[in-house]
Amino acid sequence: MSIQLEHNKDKEKLEAARAAVALVKNHDIVGLGTGSTATFAIRELAESVKGGLQIKGVPSSVKTAELASFLGIQLLGLGEVGYIDISIDGADEFTSDLNLIKGGGGALFREKIVASLSKNRIIITDASKMVEKLGAFKVPVEVVPTAYQYVLTQIEKLNGKAKLRLNKKEIYLTDNYNWIVDVDFGLIDEPKKCAMALNQIDGIFAHGIFVDLTTQIIMAKEGSLINFYKA
Repeated sequence: MSIQLEHNKDKEKLEAARAAVALVKNHDIVGLGTGSTATFAIRELAESVKGGLQIKGVPSSVKTAELASFLGIQLLGLGEVGYIDISIDGADEFTSDLNLIKGGGGALFREKIVASLSKNRIIITDASKMVEKLGAFKVPVEVVPTAYQYVLTQIEKLNGKAKLRLNKKEIYLTDNYNWIVDVDFGLIDEPKKCAMALNQIDGIFAHGIFVDLTTQIIMAKEGSLINFYKA
């Protein structure tokens, strides 16, 4: 990827992040996403906090918690809250009907809990993440290690090709001390059906298909903001 293209994508992420942060109200409990796009929102929130905005953040990963704390955002643990006013996160892929693939950053379980607790679920993205059908980005699946071989067998029955995620030749460990397999289902015609099938497999801790977990997507493209809402 060229330096200029990367610069343009980062600019779009920042524009979307600023639009989402503008929706945060004083005294909100704010769900904090994980990944490169969510980082823009966390930094923008921190600037607002320095300017007097009073919020409490709920991080979706250890990495996010460390960044937010370093930037001066007061935090609550995910297990401490019964609701979240607004959450801001990114996506690896999305469709115009607000279905997502998430989990490229390895935080899919906690991201899903944050989204489920949130009254207002905002996804921010650059234009490259929009697709007609999910599936070009492989579906992250968090697996309990002792169930690894069983889960792989069941995924194969769903015509998925799973590859264990590695980190510098070592098995990638999530914040929950589980493994991740990245699954190629091809283009997914029915995300909800695929999600439900994965939900039925014992040993899967979480998967990265997000259906009915988004209120609004804010996409920045060539200097403009495009909003997608649930029909």
